[in-house]
Amino acid sequence: MKVLAHAVNSDGVVVTTTAGRLLVQAIGDGVMRVVYTGRPSFTDQSLRSNGMLLGGLERNAPAVEEADGILVLSTPSLRLEIDRATGAFTWTDATGRLLVREPHDRQDAKLLEEVDVLRTVFSDDTDITTVRGADGERAVVTGTDTVVDRQAYSTTLRLEFQPGEAIYGLGQHEDGILNYRGHHEYLYQQNMKIVAPMIVSTNGYGILWDSQSLASFHDDQHGTYFWTETDDELDFLFILGPELDDIVGEVRRLTGQAPMLPRWALGYVQSKDRYVDAAELVEVVGQFRARDLPIDCIVQDWQSWPEGQWGQKSLDPNRFPDPKGLVEQLHAMDCRLMVSIWPNMHGDGANQREFREHGQLLGDGSTYDAFDPAARERYAAQVREGYAQHGVDAFWSDCTEPFEADWKGAVRPQPWQRVVINTDEMKKYLDPERINGYSLAHSAGLYKGLRAQGDDKRVFTLTRSGFVGQQRYAAVTWSGDWSATWDSLRRQFAAGLNLCVTGTPFWTFDIGAYFVTPGDLWFWSGDYEQGNLDLGYRELYLRWLQAGTFTPVFRSHGRCTPREPWRFGEPGEPVYDTIAVFLRLRYRLLPYLYSLSGWTTHRAYTPMRALAFDFRDDPAVYDIVDQFMLGPSLLVCPVTHAMVHGPDSTPLTGVARSRSVYLPAGTEWFDFWTGKQHEGGQMILVEAPLERIPVFVRAGTILPLGPLVQHTDEDPWGPIELRVYPGRDGAFDLYEDAGDGYGYEGGEFAFVPMRWNDSRQVLTVQSREGAFPGMPPSRLVNPVLVSVRSGTGGEVSVASATISYDGGATEWQAGGQAG
Repeated sequence: MKVLAHAVNSDGVVVTTTAGRLLVQAIGDGVMRVVYTGRPSFTDQSLRSNGMLLGGLERNAPAVEEADGILVLSTPSLRLEIDRATGAFTWTDATGRLLVREPHDRQDAKLLEEVDVLRTVFSDDTDITTVRGADGERAVVTGTDTVVDRQAYSTTLRLEFQPGEAIYGLGQHEDGILNYRGHHEYLYQQNMKIVAPMIVSTNGYGILWDSQSLASFHDDQHGTYFWTETDDELDFLFILGPELDDIVGEVRRLTGQAPMLPRWALGYVQSKDRYVDAAELVEVVGQFRARDLPIDCIVQDWQSWPEGQWGQKSLDPNRFPDPKGLVEQLHAMDCRLMVSIWPNMHGDGANQREFREHGQLLGDGSTYDAFDPAARERYAAQVREGYAQHGVDAFWSDCTEPFEADWKGAVRPQPWQRVVINTDEMKKYLDPERINGYSLAHSAGLYKGLRAQGDDKRVFTLTRSGFVGQQRYAAVTWSGDWSATWDSLRRQFAAGLNLCVTGTPFWTFDIGAYFVTPGDLWFWSGDYEQGNLDLGYRELYLRWLQAGTFTPVFRSHGRCTPREPWRFGEPGEPVYDTIAVFLRLRYRLLPYLYSLSGWTTHRAYTPMRALAFDFRDDPAVYDIVDQFMLGPSLLVCPVTHAMVHGPDSTPLTGVARSRSVYLPAGTEWFDFWTGKQHEGGQMILVEAPLERIPVFVRAGTILPLGPLVQHTDEDPWGPIELRVYPGRDGAFDLYEDAGDGYGYEGGEFAFVPMRWNDSRQVLTVQSREGAFPGMPPSRLVNPVLVSVRSGTGGEVSVASATISYDGGATEWQAGGQAG
């Protein structure tokens, strides 16, 4: 590819080459968009409807200069050098620091290969039958044909990474890989797989492809490149960091900020497959209240619809005779209700007939066309009529990758076979250029449709699939239907952290895994035949719950065995008592967690963080897959192997009840449980009895802890314990708003800046910034100085000063009083 000419337009620079045309646009100082086509003109962006990027983004021409056979396009922060002889790109920052480059020794670093785009033809010979499997009812369609619909490109972008550079992103995948150096990954939507066509580098940049096609990333024996199967053009955005927070901030600016979830969404969510009727829902919540176990939401999973009407968006009148009364009864117990909804419908229910009559079903006759705006509005209207009008608080948007096809049989298909099986099924019904975007479109319709009810209740949806940009629709993704093994638990964290680094802030998993028992199907492979009666499963469930306490959304769910705390023992027994401790700890963390949520909406923050977010200068953290940061302060180290019992309650011997933990360099760390202090930059062995997992707090932390409550609305303005971990200066901005509704969008929120001066040993609670209706005029703050040093025992000293913030700054001197 040789550069022939360039021209500067109002919205970009067009570079003509021997192989095609390039359009380079600046979308802010730190972002350039590159489009490459072999056609005479570029696709009209106003006609594109992928939906990943926000509309109205300002696109400008970068500055242009030429020197020594190099065409240089630049913004004040970012620089793109194009070799005129080969067309190869080199990206640097404004200082000239190399970020990444394309290979300069080959002509196909950017490659377009023309392909036929096939469209399925459904005719009178098409046969549709319904089958029931582990993942619900599905339509099986045979007797179709295909025709060539148009021409598009298969695209390839080749790269040269630098030694020691770590590559994260690509979404959520099953293999337990955090750093993709030396690996490859297929990008298609499937249960337990979520696509994000983006890589993020510790060298200080990200690349985001505007593509919903089947794709793959390679850094292996085949080379280093990103490939897409079907696109009108090669279209990507290069994003400058250098910090991972900077990159995520740009992704949110480009694709949408995450709205505030309701405060109750940060409490405990109880679910299982499934509660059978209204009476059981009420009984379970009553048990939580009687046992003083906190809870904020209970979930009604699938098959709550009328018998035989799969996916109908209404409750079975025989099992749920009074939906409004049920919701009112749960609300009277200070608990919300979430209900599972599906995009596919069977059984000729009223919802399915309505879609059929308006021609808004896809070719399977079952799944609604989420890419049709009118169909999205219809779907949301059905949700409002069937559920929301009765007061249902939130929706579990299940099966949002509706055409998975390989969840059958006893033998797991080979990875390449899974790609073919699943994507061939998707392409029967969806344009090949959009097969990864169904969940994004579906979530958009649901969010907008629920917002149409008014602004007094925040939207909160849980989805099994996702895409970049979906965060703007208040969608929380979960990791899918895993099996109960220790290996499954280990692989959760790489999956979630890689999704979060691509802009998705809220992620969770099924605590305890979905499939618990062994099964005859390849994906149903739990280790615990006796379910919750197995002491080995109780241990696994407990470790999963301990880790889940520190994830953005805290939710238990699964089939095969009950999931309520009392199913794992009774008071006085270690597993039950430890579950209770961690449930209560979650609620004590609410001021911290809700502040992180506020930072997410207002500052594009990421609550659940790969260690490279905060310690990019410490390469030792790059490959650590079983530790993560929750916010700026808490280093969470899950236990991911059995210590006490194996399957069938088999006692284990000779297993140490400890795990190795790496403490990142550049700071000191305090043991959250004992206050013992450790230097960073070292690996240590930490005790991990059943009663706790290792958690460490960074020096300089101001950690706000709330009162012990049974639900998030019990005492939202109660006293805050401010734990100060000395050794460095520290800062924390406490976030507050009404907890629900959308007043914050109009400025109804407040931050309370808190600062720790380590040399003076002074904590300052500054004047509150902002206001909102119902804001308390003052609030008690109890400072606690964590003063234990290494080797001095396990006690934490508590100073007894009490201060309040009421519009004026207050200082507290360690060992003294408020002033």
